[in-house]
Amino acid sequence: MGMKFRCERDVLHDALSSAGRAVTTRGGVLPVLSGVHLDVSGDQLTVTGSDLDLTIVVKTTVAGAEDGVAVVPSKLVSDIVRSLRPGAVEITMDDDELSIVAAPSEFSVRTIPVDDFPQLSSPEGDAVTLDGASFRGALQQVVKSASSDDARPILTGVLMASEDDGLRLVSTDSYRLSVCDIAGSSILGEGQKVLVPSKSLLELSRLIGEADQLTLRLGEQEARFEVGNVSVTTRLIEGDFPNYRGLIPTNHPNRLTVDRGALLDAVKRVRLMAQESTPIRLSMSSDGLELVAVTQDVGQAHESMPATYQGEALTVAFNPEYLIDGIEVAPGEELTLETVDELKPALLRSVEDEDFLYLLMPVRVS
Repeated sequence: MGMKFRCERDVLHDALSSAGRAVTTRGGVLPVLSGVHLDVSGDQLTVTGSDLDLTIVVKTTVAGAEDGVAVVPSKLVSDIVRSLRPGAVEITMDDDELSIVAAPSEFSVRTIPVDDFPQLSSPEGDAVTLDGASFRGALQQVVKSASSDDARPILTGVLMASEDDGLRLVSTDSYRLSVCDIAGSSILGEGQKVLVPSKSLLELSRLIGEADQLTLRLGEQEARFEVGNVSVTTRLIEGDFPNYRGLIPTNHPNRLTVDRGALLDAVKRVRLMAQESTPIRLSMSSDGLELVAVTQDVGQAHESMPATYQGEALTVAFNPEYLIDGIEVAPGEELTLETVDELKPALLRSVEDEDFLYLLMPVRVS
């Protein structure tokens, strides 16, 4: 069976690399999953990559000459296309060879048997439209706080739950917890919730780009997001997310208010001396805020900055990376840090945006 089409190099490379993000890089799994599936029908090329948990499908317009399907090594073909000179690329398949021609270059690549590529189902749920900008912002706020440790699969997910008349996203790796509310996008029924792998949402956030909106379909075991010509289907994680509400202290006697940009810069400077997993100490008092990092046998850093503080003078220590993650994704110009004491979870919030919350466990220091 044959297949033949022409396409601009950049358009083809975008489609191959986007779909290729779902392709498995782990050895030992089905060899066909290291490939992308190409399907030409008329003037439409559909490129599909999947590792069975995550599937990315990209549709793009080409100059089709002959309909056909092929599975080709994802990384190799993407690298070849990227290396070509700008302009049109001609792709032809004959028997089990895919030919890629853009004068003066010619490549011929052995294909992978098409029949081995998995038949992928798609969720049946109703399509719901989400605002692109607010969903992209929410993903940036929660994806980092999910765990990357597959030994606790529940914590590698992001909880999407109905909350009031909106959608709430929650993630935690047990050291920190992120909560973000998107108002007015009640895509789930009352009390309904799903657990979406953070890995899939990370790829989705890369693909959303500047899109104004995206569509979500929820099934029993999977969710599909559609953005423009790209669709991302992910299986859902089974199991119960921890009761995160119980982790959030309701009463914080101490409250620091500080400029977000200035705090971020100061923490990044002081972090240079927080080596070998040394924490950064925040000393808060009516005089303002002092940041301190001391690494044994290396040196130390101190920086004072203006801040408003209500409460008893207190020093709390945090993992600098986790602290930076929270400050970076907080919306608005001003932050508050609410604390109880040096061991209970601290709450980072935005002064301007009540829909964001970042809970951080302090580090015990002698």
